Amino acid sequence: MKNALILHGTNNNSKKNWFQWLKQNLAERGWKVWTPDLPGADEPNPKVYNEFIFNSDWEFDEDSVLIGHSSGAVEILSLLQHLPEGTKVDKAILVGAFRDNLGVPGLSRLFDEEFDFKKIKTKANRFVFIHSDNDPYCPLDHAEYLSRQLDGELIVKPGEAHFSISTAGEKYKEFPLVLDLLV
Repeated sequence: MKNALILHGTNNNSKKNWFQWLKQNLAERGWKVWTPDLPGADEPNPKVYNEFIFNSDWEFDEDSVLIGHSSGAVEILSLLQHLPEGTKVDKAILVGAFRDNLGVPGLSRLFDEEFDFKKIKTKANRFVFIHSDNDPYCPLDHAEYLSRQLDGELIVKPGEAHFSISTAGEKYKEFPLVLDLLV
């Protein structure tokens, strides 16, 4: 069964922005979808997040799609790096991803462990990065770097800020581009 794990970013939760809209649209198509509220999202920590997710009843398999926004996208990289041997997902969609703490001390824990891109690359069939050319938080060159490291596809959308209601307006109660990449 097709399934999707959707992870929100820092100081956010699963009810904001486009996450519930995407969940509903995928569920209507028969997908199993989980949009958890990540614990301690004010200071994202992959060790805490991974323990939370891996100790749930969620199962990763070849029909899984992982979708992350901002620090949720960085967490997707950590999840992939820590998937059990022999486990591979179909696709990782990383929206507004970044490669270092952006000078924000509260984001430092995201990078406590160095990413093993060679290993991460083996854990998904496809990587898609979605980024804006005017993201106020995450520079485009971060997405370009990550995309190169993982042989991913980079989609740059002009003028869409951080793909959130707070940066680009009410239109980000929905995100049709992500849905189009999945169905």
